[in-house]
Amino acid sequence: MSLPLIYDQTLAELEARIAAWAQPAYRARQVWHALYRRLAATPAEMTTLPHSLRQSLDQSFHFEPFVVRAQAASRDKGTEKVLLGLEESLAIEAVLMRYDRRRTACISTQAGCAMGCVFCATGQMGFQRHLSAGEIVAQVMHFARRLAEEGDRLTNLVIMGMGEPFHNYEATLRAIDILTDPEGFQFGARRITLSTVGIAPMIERFAREQRQVNLAISLHAATDELRSRLLPVNRRYPLAELMGACRYYIEQTGRRLSFEWALIEGVNDTQEQAAALAEWLHGMLCHVNLIPLNPTRGYAGEATSRDRASDFARRLEERGIPTTIRLRRGIDIQAGCGQLATQARQPAAPK
Repeated sequence: MSLPLIYDQTLAELEARIAAWAQPAYRARQVWHALYRRLAATPAEMTTLPHSLRQSLDQSFHFEPFVVRAQAASRDKGTEKVLLGLEESLAIEAVLMRYDRRRTACISTQAGCAMGCVFCATGQMGFQRHLSAGEIVAQVMHFARRLAEEGDRLTNLVIMGMGEPFHNYEATLRAIDILTDPEGFQFGARRITLSTVGIAPMIERFAREQRQVNLAISLHAATDELRSRLLPVNRRYPLAELMGACRYYIEQTGRRLSFEWALIEGVNDTQEQAAALAEWLHGMLCHVNLIPLNPTRGYAGEATSRDRASDFARRLEERGIPTTIRLRRGIDIQAGCGQLATQARQPAAPK
């Protein structure tokens, strides 16, 4: 049986474990600070601890849940993607994006995904398993250490990688609690954005928790017919129910929602879709992020043109809906969710 992962522990749980070793109570905080402030990757690096405690930690916990199986950097060096191998021969992806002032990590919550969105490489892969809270946290620590080597630090976190966070709700929220712990990594909740494909009951549950984490909805279509074709989850939670949950979230929290929209040429970049979207979002405290589709091998759709993207944005803005066209990042390294993992599973071409 494998050892428990150190990053799965809360501070209270770590305090209980270390107290059972007859160690002084302050030792747990020393371990916590070593993990999340000094970014120690192994007990050997926790040089402020006595040797006996480092031995106990090494014998009682697992410190590395994955190995880097592949990595790639975009030509402009602004985007780095890693394929992280798990113990069961599964793999997840995480991405680091460098902007002028921001350093943003995009992390995964599941290996694969059960939502089946047709244009998403992870959706095409199917569901494999949930990640634990510690496996989610460890992705963040991977990039935190990577940036620390350069004298830099992580500024933003988007939980938009492989998987549906609200399908793995408890582990995802536990990971956020660990990352935002003021005694540890101290990451600001308002610098975290969680994206969901639209599981209405979980949006309402999240609203009731009154968290400061930003919420984004992967919408992509404004009619049930089209959205059900692109995102099968819409058959269970159609737009009226989803939008009701979104309005409930805003009423409960007073926080602005973001809507993500992957623009697909001739599919969801039409005047009709823009008009339908504007109707749904009228009067809502929200913002729309438009991004031309990242192409995948399993979906024939193409990214919309710049002119059509601009026209779509203009139609929304004319209706008073704040809209941004986001740049696609890391296209040359297949930085879209699930693309590197899908490629790694492909059999080698015959010579």
